[in-house]
Amino acid sequence: MSFSLDPDFSSALGKFGDLLDTLAEAPIGDVNTRRKNGAVVTQALFQGRSFPSDVSFRDFTLKSSDQEEIQLRWYQKENSKPGSAILYIHGGGLICHDISRYDLVIAKYVAASGVPFLSVNYRKAPEFPYPIPIDDCYRAFVWLVQHSQELSIDPTRIGIMGDSAGGGLAAALTIVARDKKGPSLARQILLYPMLDDRTVTPDPELLPFIIWTYEDNLTGWTAYLGNQVGSPAVSPHAAPARLQDAKGLPPAFIDVGELDIFRDEDIQYAQLLTDAGVSTELHVRPGVIHSWELFAPDIPVSQRALADRVRVIQEI
Repeated sequence: MSFSLDPDFSSALGKFGDLLDTLAEAPIGDVNTRRKNGAVVTQALFQGRSFPSDVSFRDFTLKSSDQEEIQLRWYQKENSKPGSAILYIHGGGLICHDISRYDLVIAKYVAASGVPFLSVNYRKAPEFPYPIPIDDCYRAFVWLVQHSQELSIDPTRIGIMGDSAGGGLAAALTIVARDKKGPSLARQILLYPMLDDRTVTPDPELLPFIIWTYEDNLTGWTAYLGNQVGSPAVSPHAAPARLQDAKGLPPAFIDVGELDIFRDEDIQYAQLLTDAGVSTELHVRPGVIHSWELFAPDIPVSQRALADRVRVIQEI
């Protein structure tokens, strides 16, 4: 049998059909059109959704390695108790979005879990290629550790979480932190992470369903890595799937839809982690695509995923 969409997801996706059909075609390498399309889609996804009334946020800044200001946003639930925290790295194919587009996503996790989150507005490729984005994220992690007392958190109970390109950056950050022998992360929570710059060959079984395409993937990775993309020279600090030795990385939670071009690289990464003795929980959600829960947050498969994610967040 061939793959098929989860019926509840298919029904929920239907209301976005006209919108998706109107998006401008973007040839390989066209970053600007992808940014415009991404803005249109995210605006439609979050239209009518309200910010949780018991969550607030405030902004901070840190200095990058080249003395630029990087925006940080701290989300906290009312009357939250001192304890753990999450550093969240948002998605966007390494080329799109900023933290404000993720306010509702992050606030939902904070409201459901009671755990505060810090989001980092890392700089995007191609204007800021590797290693600038991962360096921005690592500096945000160090900032969170250094300000742990001020924020009433335990610096030994910080997890890293991200979706799509942010999930790839989150995975990379755990490797960077290990290799630098810097502060330790307690958990990595990777939502359909973008891990491998070599995922550019179409799988015909997935082509009818994908929303982040192989052309998109090549565009994002090329913006990030330039002419190094696909070459043996790529570091696991850039593309975590290039990692050879996963020993010493924090326990992982990986969540991906079976109709996502990242499915196989995410499964292989889970295998790499477990082979190195890293405790790993892997979910491959049947019948759903990349970022499915943003399109259909209320269907059963999305609710199951949310419950699993919140459980893992609260375990830190």
